[in-house]
Amino acid sequence: MTTQKKGFCIAKDVKEQILKRVREEGIPVSQAAEEHGVSDKTIYTWLTKGASGNPTWSEMAKLKRENKSLLELVGAMTLKLSETQKKT
Repeated sequence: MTTQKKGFCIAKDVKEQILKRVREEGIPVSQAAEEHGVSDKTIYTWLTKGASGNPTWSEMAKLKRENKSLLELVGAMTLKLSETQKKT
């Protein structure tokens, strides 16, 4: 089965490969779109249609890692800002 829109077809296995790279490998949608010759909007539509209730274990692990990194970054920025304010 293929996905068809505006004069071209995308094979189901290629679509699945693109979505896997975005979801599991974490490549940016814009990069995947450019590499496969589809628009960002198309990939975002696929992601939205494929969104289901619960994330997979790998998605949860990735989200936890990202959350931890962001919290560390916010903490470091807060300390730096606090030190800067104390100096003035």
